[in-house]
Amino acid sequence: MIPKACYMNKRKVLLWSVIVSLGGFLFGFDTAVISGAEQSIQQYWHLSSLQHGLTISIALIGTIIGALTGSMPSDNLGRKKTLMIIAATYLIASLGTAFATNWHLFLLFRLLGGWGVGASSVTAPVYISEISPPESRGRMVAMFQFNVVLGILISYFSNYLIGETGGLSWRWMLGIQALPSLLFLLLLRLIPESPRWLLLHKGRKEEAASILTIINPENADTVLAGIETNAAQEAASGGGEVLFTRKNKFPIFLAVAFAIFNQVSGINAIIYFAPRIFEMTGLGRSSSLLSTVGIGGVNFLFTLVAINFIDRIGRRKLMLIGSVGLVFTLGLVARSFYLQDFSGPGIVVYLLVYIAFFAFSQGAVIWVFISEIFPNQVRAKGQTLGSFTHWFMAALIAFSFPVLAEKLGGGHTFLFFTVMMLVQLVFVWKFMPETKGKSLEQIERSLVLH
Repeated sequence: MIPKACYMNKRKVLLWSVIVSLGGFLFGFDTAVISGAEQSIQQYWHLSSLQHGLTISIALIGTIIGALTGSMPSDNLGRKKTLMIIAATYLIASLGTAFATNWHLFLLFRLLGGWGVGASSVTAPVYISEISPPESRGRMVAMFQFNVVLGILISYFSNYLIGETGGLSWRWMLGIQALPSLLFLLLLRLIPESPRWLLLHKGRKEEAASILTIINPENADTVLAGIETNAAQEAASGGGEVLFTRKNKFPIFLAVAFAIFNQVSGINAIIYFAPRIFEMTGLGRSSSLLSTVGIGGVNFLFTLVAINFIDRIGRRKLMLIGSVGLVFTLGLVARSFYLQDFSGPGIVVYLLVYIAFFAFSQGAVIWVFISEIFPNQVRAKGQTLGSFTHWFMAALIAFSFPVLAEKLGGGHTFLFFTVMMLVQLVFVWKFMPETKGKSLEQIERSLVLH
């Protein structure tokens, strides 16, 4: 029987995680909403193919900047204040893109929205990992990814409904994001600061202890002592707040490799250009938009499934299963393009199954895993490195995909993604450690060289 006070405390931690993971919803919405508007925007401002590529990828450039700079406000101002800045950024960017009077102003607001996505991918997973008990940390952090795919699904569905209205519907597609942005900003007032940030960056031990008592009343003192001991050991061994040291080389390798593999799976190419991919196979525009709703729905469903398994069977097993499935489905898509076999629902079905395997593995695991593997004092910097690598590769893939698809054809493009997932399978099998059920301090001791 769980004591009532303990149960209430767990509900509080869950509420904080849910609120912060709303940043993931805006992350997903902002990332995918452009897929339904990109062709209308190109026609509205009579953009060349180069200008069009910049219009699509500039948000990713902003995301790279946000990922690269996200640890600075997170470490200096705190996780909570940074999240509030991110929420305000989303609000301004969504209204700005909806009411932009010229293309250059539109680019500026898309760049700003991209910064919010990048900074969110650093701060939100770090915050949730720092307030979550070890036994439920995977599920808690995975809620961020769950909200990412929920945002993608809602944006696809919203695009489908708004896209039927014609005219300047692309402005509504982009502007509707202002509503959840405002809600996120208001709800963030309810969360506390991260206790690990309070203790390690500000030395506010009593405040950190009171929040840890809410999180885990049964062993808050033990957790607090463990954080202090780890910090003292880091300082004594010359670690401190420097990320790029020999001691951290294995977590750095894991984060960078994981982030690269996430993008060379082709996921963002498919998310951004799903309607165009389906139109390449002969589907009409309305059917293509509806098919993207199907992609969003499968992504949502299998992320939900993964959340229920990530703390049971672990991060590594999810990745092994997912890697095999990704190789199989991407190979089938490549085969269809090589044979020009677009009769029936083949490509749509293959991509839906691909999304299921991705959501069950890489999609659910990436932000959990990267937020766990770095030492406490450099966690935000480590998350920044992983997030920066992820978004740099996303921008590269999104910018080059239309050119690659046109010059090389769909067959060669999807064969490249297939081969990369074979390499990922070897990486997971040989190098990826299991982190389920361990405290952040235990993971640090097992991965960092002493």
